[in-house]
Amino acid sequence: MKATSIGAVMVGDVVTADRDTPLRDVVRRLRDHRVSGLPVIDEDDRVVGVIAERDLVLRGSGDGTAAGVMSAPAVTVHAEAPVPEAARLMAEHGVKRLPVVDEEDRLVGMVTRRELLQVFLSSDDDIRREISRKVLTDTLGVPARAVDIAVHDGVVTLTGQLERRSDTAVAVGMTSRLGGVVSVLDQLSYRVDDSHPRPAEEAALHGVTDDYVSGP
Repeated sequence: MKATSIGAVMVGDVVTADRDTPLRDVVRRLRDHRVSGLPVIDEDDRVVGVIAERDLVLRGSGDGTAAGVMSAPAVTVHAEAPVPEAARLMAEHGVKRLPVVDEEDRLVGMVTRRELLQVFLSSDDDIRREISRKVLTDTLGVPARAVDIAVHDGVVTLTGQLERRSDTAVAVGMTSRLGGVVSVLDQLSYRVDDSHPRPAEEAALHGVTDDYVSGP
C-alpha cells in the first residue's frame, strides 16, 4: 500500500526569514501573510529553525533578530513521507505546522494541520467517483466497470484487469495522489507485460525488420 505523500498536500509558496532578519520584519511577514509561523533558512535553503507566534511571546525580542527567538533545531518532514508521518510529528512536538524538505534537506514547502485535515475530508463515495472519472475514464480511457473500486475510510482497493502492466502503475500512482486517499491496495492484473520490449520491438528500435532478421 502507498500512502498519500506530504509533497502532494503541502503548500509550496512559503514565507521565510533568515537568521539576521530583524524581528520587526518577522512580525510584519506573519501579519501581512496571515500565518502563525515561518521557517528560518540558511543560504542553502536548509531549515535552521522555526518561529511561531508563541516564540515571540516567550522569548521576547532576544537579540532583535530571527536567530534570537527561533526554535532550533527545527522539526521537519520529507516531501516523500506519508501524511500520517506528519500528523505523528505534529502530535509529538505539539506544533501546528512543519517545514517540508527534499532529499538534501532544502525547504520545498510547508504543511499545516489544515492541509492534513483536507486529506481526510473527502467522503469514500467522492473518492470512488473521482477515481472512476479522472483515473479510469479520462486518463486510461477504459470503462469504469473494468476495475472494481472499493473505498473504506480513505483506503482504496483496486481490483480487475487492465490491458497493459504500465496501465496498472498509472492507475495506482494517480489514485494514491488524489485528495482523501490514505493508501492504495493494488490487486490489479494485466493482459500484456509491456515493461520490457519484445524481440521484434527491439529489432525495430535498431532499424532491423523481422524479415531481415529471419533471412530470405
